[in-house]
Amino acid sequence: MGIITYKESGVDIDEGNKAVNLIKEKVKSTYNKNVIGDLGSFSGLYSLKDFLNMKEPVLLSSTDGVGTKLKIAQIMDIHDTVGIDLVAMCVNDLICQGAKPLFFLDYIATGKLKSGKINDIVSGIVKGCKQSGTALIGGETAEMPGMYNDDEYDLAGFSVGVCDKEKIITGNTVKEGDILIGISSSGVHSNGYSLIRKIFLDTLKWDLNKYVDEFGKTLGEILLTPTKIYVNIVMELLSKYNIKSISHITGGGVIENIPRVIPKNLGIKINKNSWEELDIFKVIKSLNLVETNELYRSFNMGIGLVLVVDKEEVDEILKFINAKEKAYVVGEVTNNKGVILC
Repeated sequence: MGIITYKESGVDIDEGNKAVNLIKEKVKSTYNKNVIGDLGSFSGLYSLKDFLNMKEPVLLSSTDGVGTKLKIAQIMDIHDTVGIDLVAMCVNDLICQGAKPLFFLDYIATGKLKSGKINDIVSGIVKGCKQSGTALIGGETAEMPGMYNDDEYDLAGFSVGVCDKEKIITGNTVKEGDILIGISSSGVHSNGYSLIRKIFLDTLKWDLNKYVDEFGKTLGEILLTPTKIYVNIVMELLSKYNIKSISHITGGGVIENIPRVIPKNLGIKINKNSWEELDIFKVIKSLNLVETNELYRSFNMGIGLVLVVDKEEVDEILKFINAKEKAYVVGEVTNNKGVILC
């Protein structure tokens, strides 16, 4: 019986080292003055010195993944966008409570480590970190033969933000008559892809390389559009206006996410015709395969973030957002529990 190596069991340490060398400078490009130490330490260090002037600084954390959108990336063999999604899913949650995202960590698990693919994934994570002003201070790449097929991988992200306790957004001042402002999404974002695959791949038998006139690109390309990161616009809004509540429209869609950020004795009315519909959702609706309520409970339907604001400030806030993004009055808070979709 010969000597067995780790490589023969399916784990290639040399390929892992090659991946680290490829991503090292990209990761460092996200660093700011608060990052302490260097890539390769057993933990990431981040100084909070800049936030000592807060009355009571509170750390907020968020962790998430990209879900089955990864299946689309793996079939298309395009891996440089899902890293943006990974960052977006975490930092967009943090800003809902008023936190400024500080740093990010990633976890990549794969059946067979390929340094080029890891480089593509991390390139996307770096883009997302730069878009959100977040430092990528650590991560882990795990080669797990037997757990995943060679071309499969999964991603998980973790981010930490900070907010002065007295400025944390709780939604407890939301009242009847407050207005819902929706900021446009870039597409499906990173939720509802099991239903997306059921519609397009399983039921219609469309190929991801199918060119779709309505999209001006292939189905796979439109589905891999990265999740929009709202950090910069929200940080600006919070410095200028009284934003009572913020909802990131993720799993549960428009119908289930907005009620999470208002008092339990109140409800909402949403006018589904009040915003510009994105092409991907126009096509899905035109297929008549999914009931309307299910669509709005599964997808963001073109609205990625919802702000709850006082009626008196709506016009000014809308004007401010629309100088940078597309925003719409999409509904209002009611004194009846539940969601009215009209």
